[in-house]
Amino acid sequence: MRLLGGLPGRIIDAIYPPRLGGDFRRLLSAAFVNSAADGVAVAAGPLLVASQTRDPFLVSLALLSEYLPVLMFGVLGGAIADRSDRKVMVILVNTGRAFVLAVLVATIVSGTVNIALVLATLFVLGTGETFADSASSTLMPSLVARADLGIANARMQGAFVLLNQLVLPPVGAFLFAVGPPIPFAANAAGFVLGAVLISRIRASTRAERHEPRSIGAEMLEGVRWLLGHPPMRTLALTIVTFNVTYGAAWGVLVLYARERLGMDAVGFGLLTTAIAIGGVIATVSYSRIERRFSFANIMRVGLTIETLTHLSLAITTSSIVALGTLVVFGAHSLIWGTISQTVRQRAVPNELLGRVGGVYRVAIMGGLVVGTPIGGLLASAYGITAPYWFAFAGSAILVIVLWRQFEHIAHAGAA
Repeated sequence: MRLLGGLPGRIIDAIYPPRLGGDFRRLLSAAFVNSAADGVAVAAGPLLVASQTRDPFLVSLALLSEYLPVLMFGVLGGAIADRSDRKVMVILVNTGRAFVLAVLVATIVSGTVNIALVLATLFVLGTGETFADSASSTLMPSLVARADLGIANARMQGAFVLLNQLVLPPVGAFLFAVGPPIPFAANAAGFVLGAVLISRIRASTRAERHEPRSIGAEMLEGVRWLLGHPPMRTLALTIVTFNVTYGAAWGVLVLYARERLGMDAVGFGLLTTAIAIGGVIATVSYSRIERRFSFANIMRVGLTIETLTHLSLAITTSSIVALGTLVVFGAHSLIWGTISQTVRQRAVPNELLGRVGGVYRVAIMGGLVVGTPIGGLLASAYGITAPYWFAFAGSAILVIVLWRQFEHIAHAGAA
């Protein structure tokens, strides 16, 4: 039943389509809250690290703390999600993350914070995020109809892009300037509120269990299922390889902005903002795109756009062209992420969603870990545009090789 009429009611219905139900509304509300809270910390976290050390190696360890937990615990987190009540798992992990942040806030207030504590906290929070994502990414098929998975996933990704990447990072930087503990206290409060919203989901979020086995055997089962399913295996390989080319190009973006485009720190911020704006546009447009075009063709066009993005950045010296290119890329990125996740949710059995999703998260991060140093080495040896030429050539070859496969990937869950 609609509680608000007129324009406010139409806006709410556009954000929370009524046909998706109350449980989806609670899940999306939790995503809004958590994305906002994390968005505050996106800027505040690096500022806190920089306030504790000027050592480049220690600063780099802060970024490693985001990568390492996914590589270490991605599949394990999925296996635990598949043998647990996934809703309860999200609640417990988010409550734990709020407690860790509360401890960090206490050390900042008391003046006892130091770089070792900050790095340890970032690693623990990254580990918690890995386990929370392992569980939360499996909830959707239990809450909405199969035909609505695409629009539901687009709303979830749109919440992340809008709040985590676009709106809240500047707010986090401002709050850190007002008082360093404030953004981290806000992040902790967001996790608690998100846990409360998740706790109100009524649908069953526990996967069917068969014979209990060791955690190692269950992790191996997820890997074997993926390797034995050709379309999903091809999708995983596509994600790995395209993240290698993406990592090579984006790892040097801050240097590219300065040396190639002549942009300062504010200009670099505008590049990342352009990507987020594209994501917001794609969120609004997704339902119309899904109705008009097949998943296979959207995937083909999307990866062609990614390929041409690298070419455009390799050629141009105009900041305006680069900004426009990244708006288009941002739209592609959200649509591609939405469709790949929707295809996976339709194809993977519910009892394996956590484990197979964990393999995909490891694949994404693995591609970035491989690609980022490649981009750095190429830029050092051949100039700042070399990573973008590498990314263009690699992506173009991959699009040609995979062109026919997208039809099989898109219909992997049709049965």
